[in-house]
Amino acid sequence: MNFKKNTVNLSRKQGFAIAAILAAGIVAGAWILLGSGSAKPASEQHEHASHAEAKGHADAEHHGGKAGDGHDHAQGHGDSEHHEEAPRTGPHGGRLFVEDGFGLELLLSEDGGEPNFRVWLFQQDKPLAPSAAKVSMTLTRPGGEKQEILFAVEKDYLKSTSQIAEPHVFEASLSVLMGGTPFLFIDSREEGKIELTDEQIKAAAIGIQTAIPAKIKTAARLPGEIRFNEDRTAHVVPRLAGVVESVPANLGQQVKRGQVLAVIASTGLSEQRSELLAAQKRLALAKSTYEREKKLWEEKISAEQDYLQAQQVFREAEIAVANSQQKLVALGAAPSVSGSLNRYEIRAPFDGMIVEKHIALGEAVKEDASIFTISDLSSVWAEIVVPAKDLSVIRVGEKVVVKATAFDSKAEGSISYVGALLGQDTRTAKARVTLANPKMAWRPGLFVNVDIVSSEAEVPVSVLAEAIQTIDDKRVVFIRVPDGFVAQPVSLGRSDGQSIEVLSGLKAGTPYAASGSFVLKSELGKGSAEHSH
Repeated sequence: MNFKKNTVNLSRKQGFAIAAILAAGIVAGAWILLGSGSAKPASEQHEHASHAEAKGHADAEHHGGKAGDGHDHAQGHGDSEHHEEAPRTGPHGGRLFVEDGFGLELLLSEDGGEPNFRVWLFQQDKPLAPSAAKVSMTLTRPGGEKQEILFAVEKDYLKSTSQIAEPHVFEASLSVLMGGTPFLFIDSREEGKIELTDEQIKAAAIGIQTAIPAKIKTAARLPGEIRFNEDRTAHVVPRLAGVVESVPANLGQQVKRGQVLAVIASTGLSEQRSELLAAQKRLALAKSTYEREKKLWEEKISAEQDYLQAQQVFREAEIAVANSQQKLVALGAAPSVSGSLNRYEIRAPFDGMIVEKHIALGEAVKEDASIFTISDLSSVWAEIVVPAKDLSVIRVGEKVVVKATAFDSKAEGSISYVGALLGQDTRTAKARVTLANPKMAWRPGLFVNVDIVSSEAEVPVSVLAEAIQTIDDKRVVFIRVPDGFVAQPVSLGRSDGQSIEVLSGLKAGTPYAASGSFVLKSELGKGSAEHSH
């Protein structure tokens, strides 16, 4: 290329002007380079500059925790400059809050078993003594209840003087007075929250109820067992030895009074009936003699002595016959003789069910062998084991509710008997409830619980019994909060089986999960809401 052809001819005045412009540019560039060596990073400049204008609006917009209103000055710059995905973490693992060079680190600690807040102070990233500022906190729970938290100096930090109760779902308003300058920081916690929409709650069949005052009947619950009503139970014995000829009755059969249960061939019965027959024959002879002697005496043919002697023999024969008949009645045999003399029919003493059978065809049985047990199951006994401490509330005539442990069934009754003595080994007494059993639902051997109502009281806060769940050995109620539920530990008092008194942890009017609360416990167990500090 021919540079000479492209040469531009400048006047002397124009050359001086260009030289002056170049010199000014060089000086400005050098000033910029020197100034950049001592300038702060843009993020730090923004942090200090923005905080000069941040008083009165939310630090959460800058640091994730300062209280106040929204900021309009943020328009025009990146949202990432102000809004963080999560609160920043300090050197002790707590949440970091900073404004105008002053800051603090807030940690919810469980060291020592009791949750508490710890606060570290600093100025321009340098630690301050914990006594350099006055710090207080107000916790606002989902139900609206507030808790004032004070702090005391502990080593190089401030420690809350009150225990921070579970669940850790609240908004913490942290007030700080540093050298006459007030600061306010806001910290929100939602640990253990189970997030569910209204549609999900409906689909899971979770019923929402409200904690309300209630009238609760105080009841002592004692273990018991259904037993035969021994006043309507009989152990049938033959009363005569013999050999079994037939057994028409079967185990479990309902029988009527007088129904034949078994037939035995008994030599003892044969002798008794033979004695009766002989006595009847003697009676017939004595009667005939007495009538003849009486007629002769009346006709003055025989002496009166013969008549009186015949009368005495007749009366003795009558006594002998009556005696033989009563022996047969006592044995349960018919007083009249028909058929075989040794046929002995064993009959049911009353209406009932054969619950035991110990007899077989051809078997030789003794007179005192228990061959049948018959019980009238239209009524049974619920036998209760009563510890000594509960004897004061167990009285004859007291109303009770008997509940089966194996299935959902209950019945009302009253105590019919309380033992006067304590068992030497168990140190317990026996009590008894007589129950009507028309449908045979209460079977002997069934374990039951017996609730004895001892008093009735009004309680300020109660929930349904089905709402109570146990998590980590703590009794909890899942309370309704915006967008979900939180497991609230509670202290419980009296119960009537349907409602339970809440002594602490819940206020009247608080909505909670009643039916279906086990679903929430399952979700919590899956880790759908993690618990971390």
